Amino acid sequence: MRRVIVMLMIMAIAGTAIAQDLGSSRELPEKNTPIQTYVPPAEVKQGGDTIEDATVIPGLPYYDTGTTVGYIDDYDEECPYDSMSPDVVYSFTPDSDIRINVDLCGSSYDTKTYIYDVDMNVIACNDDYYSGDPCGVYVSFIEGAPLLGGNTYFIVVDGYGGDAGDYILNVTQYEDCFVYCPDDAVAEGEPPLHDGYEDQYNNGCSSVPPTLQPIDWTNDEDGLPPYDGHAWLCGNSGWFLGPAGEDFRDTDWFVVFALETGVMEATLESEHPCYLFKLAPTDCNEVGVELQAEADCEAPGTLSFPVTAGEEIWLWVGPQTFNGPVTEFPYFMTVSNNLFDVVPNEEMSWGGVKSLYR
Repeated sequence: MRRVIVMLMIMAIAGTAIAQDLGSSRELPEKNTPIQTYVPPAEVKQGGDTIEDATVIPGLPYYDTGTTVGYIDDYDEECPYDSMSPDVVYSFTPDSDIRINVDLCGSSYDTKTYIYDVDMNVIACNDDYYSGDPCGVYVSFIEGAPLLGGNTYFIVVDGYGGDAGDYILNVTQYEDCFVYCPDDAVAEGEPPLHDGYEDQYNNGCSSVPPTLQPIDWTNDEDGLPPYDGHAWLCGNSGWFLGPAGEDFRDTDWFVVFALETGVMEATLESEHPCYLFKLAPTDCNEVGVELQAEADCEAPGTLSFPVTAGEEIWLWVGPQTFNGPVTEFPYFMTVSNNLFDVVPNEEMSWGGVKSLYR
């Protein structure tokens, strides 16, 4: 059972309150372990029943639908749960080295999926990637699995604890995404993530006392009014496994003070789907999400909101989903109309400024 460190609620926006989690771990409904009695298939198979009769994927992108109901439990891998579920199999032989995504978004049951090479070594495995609509709860997704050209691989569509049902399978080529950070951007300074990492760095109300990182500089070109520049920040986020195999994510909390009465704007670019939140009130006993934006590869998210001079603003950055072994990725954030102490007048390297905010 996964544990929640902090669970907080979105404040009402346009009269509607939406639940949102600001914590670094997650909790999903408790899984059960039903026993699935084998029933011979009543319809033509989509995925093959075993590796020997796997359905061939001729090329990418590939889309298929099917069911695991009535098939045999031939295979299983723990990531991190084992299972007694029936499974079906697809095979794919890429022409050249490639990385692929295996997506079961929209499937109707508690899925699991993994990839074998011809020697039955596990290349990638995922159980619970998605945690709600529109893809479903406990629905699986593998991102960027590396395959070697000319080798055959087997994609297994499985389930948890005997669960079975209708699935939707999308297999696509993984496209690399790179976020550019200017040389004069200030580094967030988060230590490298690793399995077993204890996040005590700018993780806000999850720490005692709370730790919020100040954004108190500007990258304005001349440093003179009117201030047409922004504060530029290069950050790292990601996720890792706790000591008991729990999924944890890095959450980054920032505090900004408004320079002038008017509008403040914050923009986030990220190599992995991330949330950018404006939090309110600025009190750990009551804080929730007031505004949110979503950022993904080549799709920045922006928040724009009114402020009064000197007003304290809390901003939050964290992954939308987090599951599996340690993963770390960069993001680039800009903030306008923030109060600042120092105007950078020379280029600063990402690594050279890490000690500024420890």
